[in-house]
Amino acid sequence: MNIISNLGSLAFPAFLQGGGAGGGLIGLLPFILIFVIFYFLLIRPQQQRQKKAAQERNEMLKALKAGDKVVTTGGIYGTIVAVREKDDTVLLRIAQSVSVEAERSAIARLQTSEKEVEASK
Repeated sequence: MNIISNLGSLAFPAFLQGGGAGGGLIGLLPFILIFVIFYFLLIRPQQQRQKKAAQERNEMLKALKAGDKVVTTGGIYGTIVAVREKDDTVLLRIAQSVSVEAERSAIARLQTSEKEVEASK
């Protein structure tokens, strides 16, 4: 008799017998809870910061005008001579008689003057 009951348990493992189905869900509950906590404490705030930074960058790029001193993503310092709205480019003067045409999206930031840096201290 004992051998037959052992064969029955081999043929139908515990997860197929239906009695222990709640144990599997309770076993996953801590992982689900940890993921929810990580989402609200780490992932969501980072997404909001990235969205805000992208929005500020887009506003800065839209507000570019002739005379602004800028730094490109390649590290080139220059002054905007002209903004061409049609093809979304800017003409940068990087030296006395040297001008370069660059995509508007290649502007990394506005160049801060020394007076602004001293005033912020």
